[in-house]
Amino acid sequence: MQGTLKKMKTQLGDEQNPAVQYQLPVGDELLPLNDLIGKTLTLTYSGNIFCSSCGKKTKKSYSQGHCFVCMRKLASCDMCIMKPETCHYDQGTCREPQWGEENCMIPHYVYLANTSGLKVGITRHTQIPTRWIDQGATAALPIIRVQTRLQSGLVEVALAEFIADKTNWRNMLKGTQVDVDLLAARDELLPQIQAKLDELAELFGATAVEVLDEKVVEITYPVDTYPSKISSFNFDKEPKVSGVLLGIKGQYLIFDTGVINIRKFGAYEVEVDYSA
Repeated sequence: MQGTLKKMKTQLGDEQNPAVQYQLPVGDELLPLNDLIGKTLTLTYSGNIFCSSCGKKTKKSYSQGHCFVCMRKLASCDMCIMKPETCHYDQGTCREPQWGEENCMIPHYVYLANTSGLKVGITRHTQIPTRWIDQGATAALPIIRVQTRLQSGLVEVALAEFIADKTNWRNMLKGTQVDVDLLAARDELLPQIQAKLDELAELFGATAVEVLDEKVVEITYPVDTYPSKISSFNFDKEPKVSGVLLGIKGQYLIFDTGVINIRKFGAYEVEVDYSA
């Protein structure tokens, strides 16, 4: 199997298969990964990178799989994607207004999650629960629904004064996070940002911010053994990644030889071999 990588496709587990189900896109093919845990898996980078947007060969990957030209012109690569509170669509300066309409001017959720501990995050309504899985969250709870990405970013910034807004990926991969009562955390945090929520309601309208009463979503990952020490692979330094696949969490493959963030190497051309 050979082709360019994309971030792994995921499906939340159910009663019969409680662990998240993973598939690795390699070119036009999908490789089911859960059944490969405990077996040897090898990914060999060819040295080629093909832009995930225009398909042209590029010497370097920008914004997780783009060439420099596409990185500069695509709205999905703008800084406001990383910092939603800086969304500038309403100023008329969005790189791709139609993309902004479809991805930013739609309902977003502010959530609490347990990744490497308690954190706050945001996601489009269409990315639940994918966003939580990609971050390696073991539990997540939507707490506020807003009308746009900008509004979600402003709420996130307010909450980030009290809790983390980033995941310690090393701790997440060690599986060392402690249990967090997300419902109790929500009840403690919301009063602390009530003034900000009132301000946003006055600025954007009474229906712009909706406080939710949702259930906690528990997430289980297909991991046989968590590593005690994290050593990460980098295709730019070592083209061959090989070892016994011990598990998968977030967008990471966990080998007995180290870990690799598949999302980081989107658009890299690889050959994949695995033991039957």
